[in-house]
Amino acid sequence: MAKLTKDEFISALKEMTILEVKELVDGMKEELGIDPTAVAVAAAPAAGAQEDAGSSTKTVVLKSAGGNKIAVIKILKEVTGLGLVEAKALADNGGNVKENIAAEEADQIKAQLEEAGAEVELA
Repeated sequence: MAKLTKDEFISALKEMTILEVKELVDGMKEELGIDPTAVAVAAAPAAGAQEDAGSSTKTVVLKSAGGNKIAVIKILKEVTGLGLVEAKALADNGGNVKENIAAEEADQIKAQLEEAGAEVELA
């Protein structure tokens, strides 16, 4: 198997869906014993300091789809452009809906999802 360069790996990541990235992270944990989320947690204070400096971008995080999962899936498909299977997986498992978007857009998405019964937070 050919070794990927850093640029090739990043390019491949950009083309993946959220579900595919989650499966990749899970695979790294199983096969290599690497937990990339531990690195993200360690880097969080630096990111928090940058956010305090006036960052106007937000990440919409779905915590729970709530009781009306079908309505939430429809909104996820519309907002993210995901297919039905990927939107359902996101509704089932939760996770980042959209990352690094304008605060106004994040607020709108959050309101839509909460109106459908989902539990959402902005990061």
